[in-house]
Amino acid sequence: MALNLKPLGSRVVVEPIEQEEITAGGIVLPETAKEKPQKGTVLAIGPGDRDENGKRIPMDVSVGDVVLFAKYSGTEIKVDGKKLLIQRESDILAILVK
Repeated sequence: MALNLKPLGSRVVVEPIEQEEITAGGIVLPETAKEKPQKGTVLAIGPGDRDENGKRIPMDVSVGDVVLFAKYSGTEIKVDGKKLLIQRESDILAILVK
């Protein structure tokens, strides 16, 4: 998917990874019973914030990282029918290392 979205400052665009619809016990979960995702893939990053001297502070995350983020963080948008989140880098709790 070509993403025509460039976040500003220390913001990132994350595609949430939805949880499975079937539990380990075989129960199918309806849409209303699913929890909000807290894991996602970084699709785009901004240039980073500026320090007091005007220099850019590099971002800790990069495109393609799988990250954990706060449950209700960010702003949800739809692009080409996909749910995406725009959130600050500070809302990202961890990068999942493979």
